Amino acid sequence: MSKLPKPLPLFPLPDVVLFPGMPLPLHIFEPRYRKMVADALETHHTIGMTLLKPGWEADYEGRPPIYSVGCAGRIQQHEPLEQGLCNVVLRGLTRFRVLEEHPGEPYRRASVEALPDAAGDAAALEQLRRRVLAAIARATDGPTALILQGELPHEMFVNGLSQSLSLGAVEKQSLLDCDTLEARCARLLEILDFRLLERAAGRSSAVH
Repeated sequence: MSKLPKPLPLFPLPDVVLFPGMPLPLHIFEPRYRKMVADALETHHTIGMTLLKPGWEADYEGRPPIYSVGCAGRIQQHEPLEQGLCNVVLRGLTRFRVLEEHPGEPYRRASVEALPDAAGDAAALEQLRRRVLAAIARATDGPTALILQGELPHEMFVNGLSQSLSLGAVEKQSLLDCDTLEARCARLLEILDFRLLERAAGRSSAVH
């Protein structure tokens, strides 16, 4: 489990959830987040991604509520652009829980505690993985072939699907909230099964 800077800079967004081990490309254009990236590049290269709670629009320029569990990412690539803009690629490090926010910068910062991402029961996880693959095979909008080919480690398989599938942001947050890969894989299966039931119900309604 990675050590995180104190305090950790936060980058709250309404539709982005980062998972451990996964890459995340971002276009940085707001002045406060341009400063956040510049400060991170001069120090620890780490940014905490968090999800804004519904209703964030009314106070986006301020401090709208965020979900307490996020994922820290390390800046792996940085591409400066004109007018102070930039593109970065984060690589997920570890989940964290926000304990307390601190003022002092135009961007948000917080004391956090790193959260483990244990595997859980290996046999149950293997069975869940096969069921997830079967559910994806029944769907029409499966993820990239990279996630499905070969014997990927459980962490890459589960977190890769959690981040790459076309799911709602709150659904992805519910996956990030899970304390083990086994629990995350089980939650992913619930979401996929529900989507398949919705499709089946839609086809049935169309027939009648």
